[in-house]
Parts: sequence; C-alpha cells; structure tokens
Amino acid sequence: MNPRAGLDRRKFLRGIGAAVGLPAMESLGPLMAATTGSLATTAKGSPLRMAYLYIPNGVNLEHWKPKGKGGNYQLGKSMAALEKLKGDMQIYSGFAHKHAYAGRDGAGDHARSNATFLTGQRAKKTSGSDIKVGTSVDQIAARAVQNQTRLSSLELTCDGVRKSGRCDSGYSCAYQFNLSWRSENQPNTPEANPRLVFERLFGAGSVEERAKSLAQRRATQKSILDFISDDARAMHKHLGRNDQHKLEEYLTGVREIERQVQKTESLGAPIDPGVPAPQGQPGDYKDHMRLLMDMMVLAFQTDSTRISTFLLAHDGSNRSFKDIGVSEGHHNLSHHKRKKDNLEKIQKIDQFYIEQLAYFMEKMKSTEDVDGKSLLHNSMIVYGSGIADGDRHSHSDLPVIVAGNGGGAFETGRHVDLGEEVPLSNLYVRMLNEFGVKTKRFGDSTGSLKKI
Repeated sequence: MNPRAGLDRRKFLRGIGAAVGLPAMESLGPLMAATTGSLATTAKGSPLRMAYLYIPNGVNLEHWKPKGKGGNYQLGKSMAALEKLKGDMQIYSGFAHKHAYAGRDGAGDHARSNATFLTGQRAKKTSGSDIKVGTSVDQIAARAVQNQTRLSSLELTCDGVRKSGRCDSGYSCAYQFNLSWRSENQPNTPEANPRLVFERLFGAGSVEERAKSLAQRRATQKSILDFISDDARAMHKHLGRNDQHKLEEYLTGVREIERQVQKTESLGAPIDPGVPAPQGQPGDYKDHMRLLMDMMVLAFQTDSTRISTFLLAHDGSNRSFKDIGVSEGHHNLSHHKRKKDNLEKIQKIDQFYIEQLAYFMEKMKSTEDVDGKSLLHNSMIVYGSGIADGDRHSHSDLPVIVAGNGGGAFETGRHVDLGEEVPLSNLYVRMLNEFGVKTKRFGDSTGSLKKI
C-alpha cells in the first residue's frame, strides 16, 4: 500500500472486515491539511474537534466557583485535579438555560436540563411518542462535516439507553437519557458498551463482514491488528523514522485498549451492587468512564470523527459513590437543604467527576496532533451541567468549563465572569462559527459569545 495514494481514502489500513485510522504523522500531515478544507479545521489546517461532557444534578457551588477573575484566579476545592491544566481551559460564570426552568410546565427540571443542554430549546412535556425539543449543537456541526470523517459524530453514555416511557414528572425518558438530537423529535442513541464503541470505530464493511471479522478474532484470540499487519508493514517502509516509531506506539496503544475491553467483558456482574451495568461493561463506574474516554481520544486521534457527546450520567441520577465514601444517592443528596454533611458529600462527588475530566484532558494533551500541537489544543470541549444548585433546581450561573484552545481560537488559563446572565447557546454559536459553520443564532441565543 502506498500511504500517500491512500490519503483520499481517509488514510486507513484495511484488512479483513477491519479498518484502523492512522494518527497524525509528519510524513502525511501536509496532505491532510490540503484535503480538509475550512470546515472543522484550525487556522493551521489540522482537524478541529468538538466534544460535550455532561454531569448531573448540579454542584456544590461554594467549592466549585473559582476565587478571582481573569488569569489571576484560584481553583475551588472541587477543582484540585485541574491545577496542572489551568492553562488549558476556561471556567465560566454567568451562563444560563432559560428553557430548563419550569415556566408553565411545572416539575421536571432534570428532564428539561438534559434536553435543553445542547439544544437551547424547551422540551415539549409529554411521555408519549410526540416528543419535541430541537436539533442539538453537535448535530448542526456534524451535518456540515459528515463527509469528512468515517463517523459524523460519536455519542457515548454510562447509562442505559431509553427512548420512550415516562420518567421525570411526565416527561419522556428520551429527554433524560439523551444529549444529542439529530432533529427536534429524534435523539441520537448513545452507546455505553466500550466493546461496541471499539467495533464501531475499527470495524469496516457490511454488518455480515464485521460480524465475521469479530467471530474470527474471538475464535482465534487474535487482535484486530493481526488482520491488518501486512498493510501496517507496507506503510512502515514508507515512513520516516519518527513516524515509524509513532505508528508502532499507536498500534500498541490500540492493542492495549482492546485487551482492556476484553478484560472487562470477562468480569461478569457489576462491582457496585446498587448500580446494575449492562453485560460486557466495566462494573466500576470510574473504569467505565475512562475506557469510554479512551475511545473518544482514539476517535479524535484517528480522525474517525471530530464531534462527540458523553453523558456521564443522566440528570436525576441517584447513583451512589461508595468508593469515595458516599453511600447515599446523588440525586437525594443534591436536595441538600443547606445541610453541611450533604454539601460535603456533594463536593466529594463533584471532585470525583472533575478527576475524570482531568484524566481525559491529560490524555488529549499528551497526544500529538498533525501540526505538532496536542489534541487538546486543537479541540473545544464543553464540560458542565444543566443545573447549578440541585436543591433549588436553578438553571442560571451554570457550572461550565471549556477545555482546549480550539486551535488558537480560545484564550485559556482564566476564569471568565460574564457579569450578567448569558444564554449558554451564545457559546454554541461561537463554537459553530469557529468550527466553520457560520451562523448568527442557535437555540435561545442572543448572538455569538463575545471574545472577552
């Protein structure tokens, strides 16, 4: 295989029912920039990524909010794990989602928080099939760049999949268990099983061909990499020394993740007795999140997609966190009534989630991109919740972090206090424009977030 001739076919090593995307390489980099165009690319022509990670039930605001503004600020207690990453992110104060408030619809803030977070629209209160909210920001972007990558977007979750039924105070479960909406009444089903995510990323051909490939690998206990070894050896000869080393490291990393997935499948029943997990997934919540984050990094690294959403847990989740000393359910604790003990436990949960964000950011930062920068530098990653304070079900001054520089489009290393209530949708307008999708409005936006 001639690697340069293969660029028009998205730079894949192909084998029996399998495809493995390549990482950024000096030998191939210039041609990548020339073929991508202006959409979803940085000023230097590297791929630009967009990701959204959601946490449930709000936070302990006292320990979330930074002290100070601009670049001279101190992280709150819950944010300690991000200290070394301060220069790679912005913490915002002042974002709001007005359509998550009750209005005339009454109770159901958790369902509205999930449904509104990426759409900026009010969800129709129904538990039937007539659901309606709006197309989410990730899918607006995905629609524009769907022909540039193998997958237009990647949707992940640590929860089960629910697209119907009655959940929160008369709202359909579809609102509460989905972040990404391809249209106003069609959610994108997220995937919770790391094995299936891996197969989606690295499978090729028809359903029958992929099934045959998987059956072959399981029968022979071979890795997916064993089936593309000839192409890998051929490409290795055409690469420079640095890229040869990079290819070897990358393929080793893919094999290691595949082994991790195989290992979790053999563990059987979930470790946490209070939180059943679908068969084939890690029983440990942290391991589950991190393995799916590894999949996100691989998807971005191989340019399999440039857009991803990850529902760490649906709003209203009552998961317990016994490993960190919190045996009560998260949702129950979020109605803290200002009790010190409850607030301390919420802070521990917030810190736990932030530690997972730090893990993801560090993985992205340590992975080199085609332009010599990191994946994190060339990304726009939103981490946050549709609820600020769980006790009051408030949807103003939302806890929001934007990680990554967007390829240089965002100024990082600061706490941005907007000084007033600003629709979170304004941030999404800004991100769409940076992504190359030119628009003036999205959801309930009042314009694009100003460059402060």
